[in-house]
Amino acid sequence: MAKKSYRLWSLVISISILAASPSYGDMPLVQPFPGSGGKTEAVSGPSGSSSNEIGPGVNTGTGTGTGTGSGQTGAVPSVGQSQPSGITQPEIQSEGAVLMDASTGTLLYSKNGDTRYYPASITKLMTALLVAEKCSLPDTVTFSKAATTNLESGAVTLGLSEGDKLTVEQCLYGLMLKSANEVANGLAEHVSGSISAFSALMNVRAKELGCTGTNFVNPNGLNSSGHYTTAHDMALIARAAFQNETVKKVTSTLSYQIPATKNASARTVSMGHKMLYPGDSRYYPGVIGGKTGYTSLAGNTLVTCVEKNGIRLIAVIMKSKSTHYADTKSLLDYGFALKAAGGQGIQTSSSGWIQEGSKWYYRKQDGNKACNEWQKINGVYYWFDSGSVMAENRWVESSGKWYYVGTGGAMLKDAVTPDGYRLDSSGAWIR
Repeated sequence: MAKKSYRLWSLVISISILAASPSYGDMPLVQPFPGSGGKTEAVSGPSGSSSNEIGPGVNTGTGTGTGTGSGQTGAVPSVGQSQPSGITQPEIQSEGAVLMDASTGTLLYSKNGDTRYYPASITKLMTALLVAEKCSLPDTVTFSKAATTNLESGAVTLGLSEGDKLTVEQCLYGLMLKSANEVANGLAEHVSGSISAFSALMNVRAKELGCTGTNFVNPNGLNSSGHYTTAHDMALIARAAFQNETVKKVTSTLSYQIPATKNASARTVSMGHKMLYPGDSRYYPGVIGGKTGYTSLAGNTLVTCVEKNGIRLIAVIMKSKSTHYADTKSLLDYGFALKAAGGQGIQTSSSGWIQEGSKWYYRKQDGNKACNEWQKINGVYYWFDSGSVMAENRWVESSGKWYYVGTGGAMLKDAVTPDGYRLDSSGAWIR
């Protein structure tokens, strides 16, 4: 009797387990996106370039234990370069920093180099570059009411008024030495007719230079939520700016006299970057140009270009709390020591994985980061969002189909997603 009761209870338990198990046929055919971690813009389906690079550790199987995912695991790459004996990386206090070899574009050091920050007045390097590329120095700039008044309270100015006139050359010195914000506005209007049109031109030029995390909405860097860049992008911009002889000449000048205007007498403007002054304790030999920046949101920002013994380095500091000069010196000392010892920098090839903190990026063969696109790397598809960051644990929409990238960023195939949806052999959601 006891044996029969045992068999009966075993049968009941088995039926209960089967009833509780999920039925794929009953799986709700609803849009998988809500609550799944964000939607991308519709783009072409997975067809990225192929590479044999090994990337972040991945598991292409489902996290639920069902389905037929391959469970492939890749090795995490070693990030950074092997250090020559006796040379150690500097301890940088600022939130973001990059050191670039200007001759090759190779990064020698990066701390949060692809994180977006408010740039403040180092924005004016891009403004100066575009003006130098598109204008003649003797051209006359006439300042409008909008240019001289469309400024936030406390913004640095040259004291210009509506109707004042200066040459492009005089404006460039007012822009880069005094960091005058109405001068930036006037130059923008002179080049493009409006600040918005000039901002669009800035963004086009930034993309041409390989910038992937930059968006400019004004020519001066005053606070705006939509105005941002990265330390790496600013190094790319600075590299181009200091290759321009006009920009280089202006940013290496210590003082310049601006002629009298309607409501102001002649005045002398002085370079704000302290590392150019031989008598200053922050002086650094070989500085050929630079730009300072500060706003309440950006903190201290600083770009510095130095050339010694045929080696040109560019240091960029983002969101510093008054350590920008000390951090820049540490970067430059490290960079010149590294180059003297034959160090190669962070990247030893034209393409590959880059890790910063918990974020992963991928630099393609053309030198640009993968951005808003799929990349097939070592046989595995990865999605990189509009900020060039590898996506993880989220849905991605491509050409009307939905795909899921799991922990480690790999696209899942022949699997069931953690939120219970089936994927076919191509990785697409089975509706």
